[in-house]
Amino acid sequence: MYILIVGCGKAGSHLANSLSKEGNDVVVIDNREEAFNNLSAEFTGFNLLGDATELEILKQGKIEQADVVTVTTTDDNVNSMIAQIAKEIFEVPEVVARVFAPRREEIYNQLGIDTICPTTLSVVEFEKVITR
Repeated sequence: MYILIVGCGKAGSHLANSLSKEGNDVVVIDNREEAFNNLSAEFTGFNLLGDATELEILKQGKIEQADVVTVTTTDDNVNSMIAQIAKEIFEVPEVVARVFAPRREEIYNQLGIDTICPTTLSVVEFEKVITR
C-alpha cells in the first residue's frame, strides 16, 4: 500500500516506522527538518520537508497515488484542512486524521474522514482500568 503521513512527531514517526516495517510504501511530510530524526534507521520510506497545506508539497509526495493519507500534526485546524484536501481534491480512498477535540470528531466523520482522538481513546482506557 502507498501511504502518505503528514506529521513526523511522536505519533506520525511511530506510525511511519511501523507501516514501513510491514512493507508498505511510506512517505512522510513535515515542515520541521529535525522531526525526521524521529524515524528509525530501519525506515525504508521517504521524507519530504515542506508545508503540507500547500498543494505542490502534497503533489511532490505523490498524494494522487496514495491509498491512504494520515494526518498526525498537533493542530486540529491543519489536520482538518489537509484531510479535506486529500479527500475532496485528490480523492484519496482512505483519509484518517488525528483530532484532539472530541466535539470535532463528528464533523470529520460527516466529511468522510476517519478520526483518531487521543482524548476519547484515553477516556475509554481510563474507564476500563477504573471499572475492572
